[in-house]
Amino acid sequence: MEGEHNPRLTSSEISIMWSSYVNNSFSKCIMEYFLANVDESDIKSILEFALNISQKMLNTSKEILKKDNQPIPVGFSDEDVSPSSPRLFSDAFYLYYLKNMSKVGLSIYGVALATSAHSDVRDFLSQAIQSSIELYNKTANVLLSKGLFVRPPYVSTPNSVDFIDKKKYLGGFLNLNNRPLNVIEITHIAANIEANAVGRALLEGFAQVAKSEKVSDYCNRGKEIAKKHIQLFSSMLTDDDIPAPAAWDLEVTDSTFTPFSDKLIMFHITLLIASSISNYATSSAASLRMDIAASYVRLTAENAQYAKDGVNLMIENEWLEQPPQAPNHKGLAQD
Repeated sequence: MEGEHNPRLTSSEISIMWSSYVNNSFSKCIMEYFLANVDESDIKSILEFALNISQKMLNTSKEILKKDNQPIPVGFSDEDVSPSSPRLFSDAFYLYYLKNMSKVGLSIYGVALATSAHSDVRDFLSQAIQSSIELYNKTANVLLSKGLFVRPPYVSTPNSVDFIDKKKYLGGFLNLNNRPLNVIEITHIAANIEANAVGRALLEGFAQVAKSEKVSDYCNRGKEIAKKHIQLFSSMLTDDDIPAPAAWDLEVTDSTFTPFSDKLIMFHITLLIASSISNYATSSAASLRMDIAASYVRLTAENAQYAKDGVNLMIENEWLEQPPQAPNHKGLAQD
């Protein structure tokens, strides 16, 4: 850190390190349970790699927070996971889960790096990005070797370049006589199908093992939302005679023994929703057909309402840890 003008953490950097600590304490619990319930050695190796990443990032984020005299979050601990609980998900599900979470990590850490000045934080985030890349590549290689990698659809494209010269290219809000999808729109639709498929399976498993009836009902509601979104995105492709991608072996076992605390389950769902809302916003901005962009806006509103209800449930049970916040200067002045 030699040469830094101001070694204190900024609000953005505190946010990054605080979130990293909480997220990696959660991820560590998930990986420990997956590792206790895996059969195939190549998948076990990737889970061990992912667990090692979470542990290292947890330790480093704690060190950086302590160095800046910041309080260490509660996060998650051994009390939130029971690795000895019976298997809930298949080995193949672990691969799809890791592939999806590594993509989320690349997105989050990439944005965070661009807002950071502190050298320790930048070093931490640079390593996090590299680890996410390595995790994605390891997972992709195993998926490919097992014939499980879900590729976006293949399409035939023109042999020459062209420019948009008519406003009708944008289409309308009703799916009537719209142009075929372009490859950018297809890419985002396919990615959202896969993300929702992983989310649906995860929520189905959570619904079976949640201790609270309210949490179980909330998971089932999310599962139905994910199923509906998969159907809508799939129809966008099939309406243009493009095959919709589908993940294999995302079945959930019939176990009802809970491996996770309800607090951890609800936290995981908030991460899924946040990722989905971010994906939909990016997809909407990249879609030039108005009917598709409008669908993303509508689905985002549905996810936002689901998220709000989840936050209320977490507050009701005192499961929602408060991030660091600025002093209430107005309140202090009134005192």
